[in-house]
Amino acid sequence: MEQKYLPRIADEVLGGALQATGAILVEGPKWCGKTRTAREQAKSTLFMQDPDRTVSYLKTADTKPSLLLRGDKPRLLDEWQVAPVLWDAVRFAVDQNNEPGQFILTGSAVPKDGSTQHTGTGRIARMLMRPMSLFESLESNGSVSLQDLFNGHHDVEGYSALTMEDLAFAMIRGGWPASVGKSEAVALHSAHEYVDSVINMDISRVDGVDKNPARVRALMRSLARNISTSASMSTIRSDIAANEDSLSENTITGYINALRRIFVVEDLPAWNPAMRSKTAIRTSPVRHFVDPSIATAVTRSSVASLLEDFETFGLLFESLCIRDLRVYSQTLDGEVFHYRDKSGLEADAVIHLRDGRWGAVEVKLGSTEIETAAKNLLTLQARIDTERMKQPEFLMVLTGTEIAYQRADGVLIVPIGCLRN
Repeated sequence: MEQKYLPRIADEVLGGALQATGAILVEGPKWCGKTRTAREQAKSTLFMQDPDRTVSYLKTADTKPSLLLRGDKPRLLDEWQVAPVLWDAVRFAVDQNNEPGQFILTGSAVPKDGSTQHTGTGRIARMLMRPMSLFESLESNGSVSLQDLFNGHHDVEGYSALTMEDLAFAMIRGGWPASVGKSEAVALHSAHEYVDSVINMDISRVDGVDKNPARVRALMRSLARNISTSASMSTIRSDIAANEDSLSENTITGYINALRRIFVVEDLPAWNPAMRSKTAIRTSPVRHFVDPSIATAVTRSSVASLLEDFETFGLLFESLCIRDLRVYSQTLDGEVFHYRDKSGLEADAVIHLRDGRWGAVEVKLGSTEIETAAKNLLTLQARIDTERMKQPEFLMVLTGTEIAYQRADGVLIVPIGCLRN
């Protein structure tokens, strides 16, 4: 029996895109729910990986791909990259029938360069879908809305019932729809299976270049150990060297690029604001997987082991928060960055909307570092050149604690178990 569909934030994004563009490409990691979400709005579906029909579909794609586009609209073309010619066929069909909402394409890998003749600009919009946030998996009560914060409603209040054990479990289970509601044993098995598939098959299939599974696993373990940090390629290579001393930085770069193409790695780029004085801003990205469960699976972590290592727990909690902030920001037409400068001043997340509004976030698992985090955010606000850019809409410390409130200095304290889009 098909699992009950839990509404996704992506539903709203996809619905809006279908009203504006002829075709939508929904990209993202496998198992994140792209096909299921697309089917909620599609009126017909083509499954390119249907084992009973794939050979027939590929032959049709080679001879007359337009036949595969026939069906009620919006028509879903699932795993379209199996036959890259479908991209050009969709682009042409949209050109011929200039109406919105004709096709939805889903894929869990970026095809090889040169596989398509046209970019699809103006005809095919792109939408990135990630694993479920805590609000989507019904673990955050959503009492604090990110959209409300951007609209000036800062009188926040709420109570999160999530314990440290709950947060640790959310990390190892991840935001994979098929794992939501399952036991720790089942969730661990699924996450390990996901990682094994990435290492042994997916990373080589994406570009047709065989990659050594032992080296891929060593790299992913290093990325897991350096999660939520700005570890350089040389740092990662040194970390790997104990077991894979022949792995060059060029090889590491190639492997990481392949992991990006299958949406496993999603680093957090640096934010470059206008400052009152010249400040050297760090431009290195912060290392993240698309979901923290990838890190816990590749290091074989459990709820018990995380609770015994709060330093690692804190870094993984930051990665969990970055995942959720990215999901929530998407409906606001926003992007998430990080800020660090030469003086050591930082913000773990800066949410910047297309209209120029922004908010800064520090992530702290417990309550002991809230005071320092709030002071950092206020210092960052004071350094912004407000003649060249807007004041922040809010300053927030995102925590693993229980109570949401606004401090006397205006800084918001928000548990991750209270946040929503």
